[in-house]
Amino acid sequence: MEKNPYEIDFEEYIRHTDASKKDKTFAWSTAIGLQQVDGLKPSSYLYETAKKNIEGELSFDEAKNLIDSYYESRTARNQDDERTEEADKVSSRIAQILSEPSFNFSPSHLIAIHKRLFEGIFKFAGKIRDYDITKKEWVLNGDTVMYGASFELKAALDYDFEMERNFKYKGLSTDEIIKHITFFVSRLWQIHAFGEGNTRTTAVFTIKYLRSMGYKVYNDIFAQNSWYFRNALVRANYKNIKAGIEENPVYLERFFRNLILGKNNELKNRYTHVDYDEYIKKFGENDKSSEKNQSINDTAKITQKITVKITVNQQKIIDVIKENPFITQEELSSIVGIARLNINKNMKKLQEQGIIKRVGADKNGHWEVIE
Repeated sequence: MEKNPYEIDFEEYIRHTDASKKDKTFAWSTAIGLQQVDGLKPSSYLYETAKKNIEGELSFDEAKNLIDSYYESRTARNQDDERTEEADKVSSRIAQILSEPSFNFSPSHLIAIHKRLFEGIFKFAGKIRDYDITKKEWVLNGDTVMYGASFELKAALDYDFEMERNFKYKGLSTDEIIKHITFFVSRLWQIHAFGEGNTRTTAVFTIKYLRSMGYKVYNDIFAQNSWYFRNALVRANYKNIKAGIEENPVYLERFFRNLILGKNNELKNRYTHVDYDEYIKKFGENDKSSEKNQSINDTAKITQKITVKITVNQQKIIDVIKENPFITQEELSSIVGIARLNINKNMKKLQEQGIIKRVGADKNGHWEVIE
């Protein structure tokens, strides 16, 4: 991957920075990490601005305004520029919202968050969609979740918020609390009230809501596992009776146990795939993402049971990475024989499918093929 001289190694930064800067670091880490849900990558300018904010040279307002002004001054743009602009603007806005102590548990606040995140990016920012949607999901082998019907979205939001507002957490065990939070968040996401940006909006709202309940969710699990979070939401809301598949909240529960309780469940995208369920049916519940020990060989067997379509160019990328984990996208472009932009798209797809992963920061890290 092309090195970015301004990109921040957030884990390293958190370990060595003083306590007064850590909250800002977490906010930016989460904000930038959530852009991966839509395959977006912030610019060097965004990282440079974020670092100035963390170091106290800029306030969150000043950082946001700098990013907005930076793009207002640019005229000629292509599609890639627009995607980078979205990543930069939304990252700065998420970081700003996460830094604010204010919160209101209501549908209107959820809608307001969407508007703040995407105003000037989507024409429908802050507006409930008036059309039905479907989305092909890798974890469902191309099938879609049944999202909320457009004619009842407002009523569905009002109902879910009212039910949650009246729910009594007092007296519940920790496990019961985790299960209920999983239920509420998964149903909120399933409504999919907006045309785009639902996962990022849900994530920001969830962090704010959990903090309002007294949970100190300041780790960067959303930054490191944003794709897993979305895949877990998909599985919690997918049912296919004909195929014998039921809604499965266990993946999202593991995510929240890590987030709230500091557990160490391994959050691997491949474990959320519907084909992984077939392995469980045949060989039993003994996967590495549970809180049990498991051998490396068992993990490899699970991986082999998941069918993933690989293109010729993607296979070339995998083969080259095996030989040289430190290779750059420009070098891959020359070897594979396709444009760097297409290398980037293919590598994002391979990451989404859990086939390759990035170890360490872009500047000093390397690629790893997950066998």
